Amino acid sequence: MTQTAQRAINLPSGDAVPVLGLGTWGMAEDVRRRDEEVAALRLGLDLGMQMIDTAELYADGAAEQLVGEVIRGRRDEVFIVDKVSPTNASATGAVNACERSLRRLGTDRIDLFLLHWRGTVPLEETITAMTTLVTEGRIRHWGVSNFDLPDLVELTSLPGGTAVEANQVLYNLGNRGIEWELLPRCREAGLPVMAYSPLGRGRVLGDPALREVAIRHDAKPAQVALAWTLRQEGVCAIPKASTPGHIRDLWGAFDLRLTGDDLTILDRAYPPPNGQTALEML
Repeated sequence: MTQTAQRAINLPSGDAVPVLGLGTWGMAEDVRRRDEEVAALRLGLDLGMQMIDTAELYADGAAEQLVGEVIRGRRDEVFIVDKVSPTNASATGAVNACERSLRRLGTDRIDLFLLHWRGTVPLEETITAMTTLVTEGRIRHWGVSNFDLPDLVELTSLPGGTAVEANQVLYNLGNRGIEWELLPRCREAGLPVMAYSPLGRGRVLGDPALREVAIRHDAKPAQVALAWTLRQEGVCAIPKASTPGHIRDLWGAFDLRLTGDDLTILDRAYPPPNGQTALEML
């Protein structure tokens, strides 16, 4: 199957990443579904969704092993995003965690290694570990996840902290808080925002407004919800799709262009924020 080129956004370093990738949260938890999950991720790569996101926390490392099976023989096609847990984010702990992740993935490098969320380990230690891993070639870039603006400001004020390459946060029609300040500031800094759970874990898909817009485009509500996220400047998305049918639905969102009227309908149902709120997380 021929891959289709898709839009990309640039990391601060200049490397491009696809705007639409593949999430694995909730996968590899049921052995009976493994073949279908492998087939889904492989189809995604075949279509051109060449970024896969995972984490050491997902299914206690089994999701990384699943990704390793999917990318075997085609590693150079894939941009791998992985995450280290806060409890493992010390100067030596993150290095050791990365080594374990590399073994489970069956690769010699991770393209983007994120701190999953901020814990009690000082950020200075995490930066030291990330810098070491980049220098040694075990990761190509590093970033953070679930960081609100004050966390990013603190991070980038520390020695080596300006090397951060992305911030992965919860963002979808039903969770728009980042639009007030975090998303604009990330855009100004050229820091990509990676939207996890862009379909709101399915909670918004039955909404009449979403169905109305979907009917206008002869599309599915999930495609509209994802197209709404993908239209945002400086944002990429990593929805989870664990069946080939879901993968095809996601890919169908790639070329969907929402009109001004569509956006008005969606804004009425899911208003943008009118003030600062705490960063939402799942």
